[in-house]
Amino acid sequence: MIISFAGLHGTGKSTIAKKIANYFKFTFYSTGMAFRELAKLKKMTLEEFSRYSEDHFEIDRLLDAKIRLLAETGNSYVFEGQLPTYMLGELKDFCVLLTCDEDVRLERMASRDNRSLKNQQKETIAREKSERERFIQIYNLDILDPSTILKTFNLIIDTTKLNIEEISKICILAIEGIVRSMKEKEP
Repeated sequence: MIISFAGLHGTGKSTIAKKIANYFKFTFYSTGMAFRELAKLKKMTLEEFSRYSEDHFEIDRLLDAKIRLLAETGNSYVFEGQLPTYMLGELKDFCVLLTCDEDVRLERMASRDNRSLKNQQKETIAREKSERERFIQIYNLDILDPSTILKTFNLIIDTTKLNIEEISKICILAIEGIVRSMKEKEP
């Protein structure tokens, strides 16, 4: 089974995706973590690496190819990131979009990364702008387009006022329903 979580930075997608992977005993894979590791290898901040990626599309393509290769193994995965849902196509069984008010997202990230809210806002807005423009240019995909979102995701959750346990419970119930449905269709 292939499950994917998407959402802007700070919506809770990594936290929830990890919890779901642990609950179902699936393998967790984060494109955000892979992107961070590449930035460290290049000795760049996330903001610098995002700008670098604007001229080096091979970085996104490399991450996307790895996601598809992993999904094609037949193992169960929970993928987390901006693009896995779109890159997995027919390989995915269930996809969740997490949304959240911008001010709450920024506060979460600043607290998590022990940074000032002002610095977090500057980096995050620049990074998200860079990613959105890059995804449009590379894939002709606007990750914020409402019609694309509604056609793509099985479940959309606004995490602004929900805690981790509430969000996890919603996701678990939905995924358990999909698992039951898949088992009923088996010969």
